[in-house]
Amino acid sequence: MKKLLILYPHFPPSNLAGVHRPRLFAQHLPFFGWEPVILTVNEEYYEEPLDYNLVKLLPSSLRIEKVKAFQVIRPRIIGDIGLRAFFQLYKRAKQMIQSERIDFLYIPIPSFYCALLGRRLHHSTGIQYGIDYIDPWVHYFPGSDRLFSRHWFSTKVAQLLEPIAVKKASLITGVAAGYYEPVLDRNPKLKHQAVCGAMPYGGERADHDQLTQLDIQPYLFSKKTNKIQLVYAGAMLPKAYSLLEAIFKSMQAQPELVGQVEFHFIGTGKATNDPQGFNIKPLAENYGLYQSVVFEYPKRIPYLDVLVHLKQADGVFILGSTEPHYTPSKAYQGILSGKPILAVLHKKSTAVNVLQQSNAGIVLTIDEESNAVVIADKFPSFLQRFFVFARQFSPQQINQTVFDDWSAKSITGQLTELLNSAILKNETK
Repeated sequence: MKKLLILYPHFPPSNLAGVHRPRLFAQHLPFFGWEPVILTVNEEYYEEPLDYNLVKLLPSSLRIEKVKAFQVIRPRIIGDIGLRAFFQLYKRAKQMIQSERIDFLYIPIPSFYCALLGRRLHHSTGIQYGIDYIDPWVHYFPGSDRLFSRHWFSTKVAQLLEPIAVKKASLITGVAAGYYEPVLDRNPKLKHQAVCGAMPYGGERADHDQLTQLDIQPYLFSKKTNKIQLVYAGAMLPKAYSLLEAIFKSMQAQPELVGQVEFHFIGTGKATNDPQGFNIKPLAENYGLYQSVVFEYPKRIPYLDVLVHLKQADGVFILGSTEPHYTPSKAYQGILSGKPILAVLHKKSTAVNVLQQSNAGIVLTIDEESNAVVIADKFPSFLQRFFVFARQFSPQQINQTVFDDWSAKSITGQLTELLNSAILKNETK
């Protein structure tokens, strides 16, 4: 069995969304002939709240190596866990590669700085490495063009470091092709040097099955029989707010329509652990919707708690971005919840086909030309369509065959094919 070292500084009991990428890969890799070993940072150095229920989702046989990190000091100059544990992760990874038969090193990012470890370890040990883009590294946020601003500085650092990190990579993957294709354009030699492939998160049915064994009850909102209650769970993307404002504007003009529905936004705050870090509330208040149609619970809640609230809801709301590469992992959890899905997504998002082909939801697609006026005009009739869809919906109508193609196990199979191709390509050079 080949051995894959997955280097990712966050891992359960961390409750950050990114931990599910290596967690799900690690769960299914043995089925495809690969032994996963996780190299991460000890949880005592994490800043986010811990969720020990996540540990219960891990295979009992999974080997997890943990290193120390530098503590966060005040004032908080360096918070990124990848930076604080950079040297510790490098030292332990090098020891493992030199003393064991490690066939490949795989580094999901962010933390983006960890990608540099691949290049460094390749130089010192000869190990082949791959970088998995959970998020784009060189990314232009609102404010990136403001000279010497935080986003401007982050973009400049990314532009400097990314070419160094990817220069010797044998494998480049991402949650969607749009996450790494610009990397290939900026570094043309990678197109011939590295194997590339896109793999979404995929859904894990066992996570939902685990809910029956844990006594977790919904606590953010109560069930209402006269409302269709929709849940949006997870962070909001910067380029999603214009879409949301257009939706709120259209709802303000349709009081008889919005009286039938509630939108509950969970974990959408400015910081993961701030119950007062509202992002949605001010926007909803501007349109007179807050606490009547729109509700926000800014603080991030544990992953399994999110699944419980999806079960409590009448449906799932998924809001994408004006950026075509964005593929929300919450789409797969929404399907597994067995609830009808209302989605607004860029037409190029891979989640569009998943939702439509699985019969799990309806999608309002947008493109680069869509603006607030167009979306506000289309949304009321789209919401009415969803009401009809939701009333007629049955979990049995979900096309399980289609969904199985997007399961975490199937996605892991795609990863192993890419790993084998990367190794073979290197051997034939």
